[in-house]
Amino acid sequence: MTILLQFRQDYANARTLKLDPPSQVTLDGEVLKADSTKITGAFYEIQKQVDSFPGTHTIVFTGVNKTRYKETFYFQPMQLLTSLPETIPAEDLWLELSGIGPDEKVRLVLTDTVFGSEGIDRLDSLSGNRLLISREDLASLAPGPVQLFLVKETNQPIKNGTYSGGNIFSSFELRREFILTKPID
Repeated sequence: MTILLQFRQDYANARTLKLDPPSQVTLDGEVLKADSTKITGAFYEIQKQVDSFPGTHTIVFTGVNKTRYKETFYFQPMQLLTSLPETIPAEDLWLELSGIGPDEKVRLVLTDTVFGSEGIDRLDSLSGNRLLISREDLASLAPGPVQLFLVKETNQPIKNGTYSGGNIFSSFELRREFILTKPID
């Protein structure tokens, strides 16, 4: 997984900032190094293994005047507990998930290989820890290869930042592929 941080001067669409010493940013005590692109500007990035990252984490931003801003966040990966067979009939399909809070929604995206097909793309609530892909949903797709995407997104405002504020945005995606067949008679 990738953790990417950006800092901006005063407002959300402002130019990104490259932090010059003594300014810096750390994640769980590890100093992040600056990088940049012409399109996105300056950013700070680090790679972590998903299975080692669940839990509470701390970002510390140190400004030029050595003022420190500490922000904590909690990361819980989403997991698909249902084992999907290689071939699935166009019948009700219940997916059991973990790592989803009671008020969180999951973006469900299903695409087939037919040109012009709209597929399915919507935010869904879970019933308990289960997500229903209905017979009608699956029947709207063409038989054959289907791509399944489950996306969990969170966006929380910075609590302990500068007057400019900010957000911690998280996006976690699971992908699966299966062959869709016609409904069983």
